[in-house]
Amino acid sequence: MKAALLAIAAWALPALTMAAPPAWLVDKAASKLGFAGTVSGKGFAGVFRRWDAVIHFDPKDLAHSDVTVTVEMASAVTGDGDRDALLPDQDWFWTSHFPHATFVAKNFRSTAPGRYEAAGLLTIRGVAKPLTLPFSLAITGPSAKMNARASLDRLAFGVGQGEWQATDTVAGPVVVTADLTAHLAK
Repeated sequence: MKAALLAIAAWALPALTMAAPPAWLVDKAASKLGFAGTVSGKGFAGVFRRWDAVIHFDPKDLAHSDVTVTVEMASAVTGDGDRDALLPDQDWFWTSHFPHATFVAKNFRSTAPGRYEAAGLLTIRGVAKPLTLPFSLAITGPSAKMNARASLDRLAFGVGQGEWQATDTVAGPVVVTADLTAHLAK
């Protein structure tokens, strides 16, 4: 009986002592969270100036990796004063009611060397939809560079109400990009 208990303990001990994936801190000065769309047939691009990411990631332990990104929607800027003034309004991001968008992922898979997918839930304007985010990742010592790009349908999240629901002026697809530099937390 003692031998059986020792064998079980020896088998379970590594699982109990396995460290969680390391935490990564985003270098905001070297990172960018952007978006791009089309208005009247002309492309435009913008960025979110305020956002945060909590990242626990290890390419050798994808099962325990996770990420939570929180974006302050009122921080969106495109460089066009008229457009920027409309974005916080009820027809678009409605930041007084929905100040944040979030992406939470706890399911990762490797698709090729240095390429991954994060399956998670994206919430904008209180509407939550599954999103699989493909990304590339290069880890060099204590630093990492990640690049991601995903196309979203703004209408699926209720972005563009009233006269803006039609896609003849403002196209439905929006491309979201993330270019991040992060460092291992100490």
